[in-house]
Amino acid sequence: MSEAASVQPDANALRAGGTISLPELTPVMRAWRWIEMALLFLLAPLAVDYAVHTERVPVFIALLPVLLLVVVFLVLDRTFTFRRELSRGFSLGQLTSILAVFALGGGLVAAYVHQYLPGQFLELPRNRPEVWERIMLLYPLMSVLAQEMLYRTFYFHRYGVLFGRAWWAAILLNGVLFGIGHIVIGTPLAIYGTMAAGMLFAWRYAMTRSFWAVFIEHTLWGWLVFTVGLGRYFFTGVGILTWR
Repeated sequence: MSEAASVQPDANALRAGGTISLPELTPVMRAWRWIEMALLFLLAPLAVDYAVHTERVPVFIALLPVLLLVVVFLVLDRTFTFRRELSRGFSLGQLTSILAVFALGGGLVAAYVHQYLPGQFLELPRNRPEVWERIMLLYPLMSVLAQEMLYRTFYFHRYGVLFGRAWWAAILLNGVLFGIGHIVIGTPLAIYGTMAAGMLFAWRYAMTRSFWAVFIEHTLWGWLVFTVGLGRYFFTGVGILTWR
């Protein structure tokens, strides 16, 4: 499925862990990839939002066509291999960094909720432990896997080549698009919170090119949100859709 002549990526090229070669894009091909990115990460979330809130389609059903399209594309793309993507690990130092950032940031989030939203603190595990346990089990499998495959693996494989040495621009844009992708949840905190988290996950992926590194980091932050009392702002099944 190569669009143009491709070359082996050098060590500093911005790409996915499963990328095995990079295309040499013509100006037209480069322009098309920007248009394609807008369609996938801007138009598709708006279409999903409409399907969920206007047509009452369950959110996971509404997301399936997008996820299926991305997975099929990656399977057929000769410049990418899932085996390489999913077999790439990460170092003990990188794991230590993930845990340190989570301990500091997560501690601040938990302290904030405890101080300023005491009625919500630990509300899910305290009041609906069976729902909390189900979310802890299913969230990584039904949400994190799909989100990281789309927003990190696919994004960096397909569009990393557009940014050249401007890694910071790719990371910032990825975070913004990740936040916009959560418009379906319907709360400002979900959008802006996931923008910040998306930049962290994008930075982590760019540094490690490890799907499992960001999978673990994303899972930890998701577990935190649903545990400390912010789940109502991040999950349509838990809380409110009234801010609009």
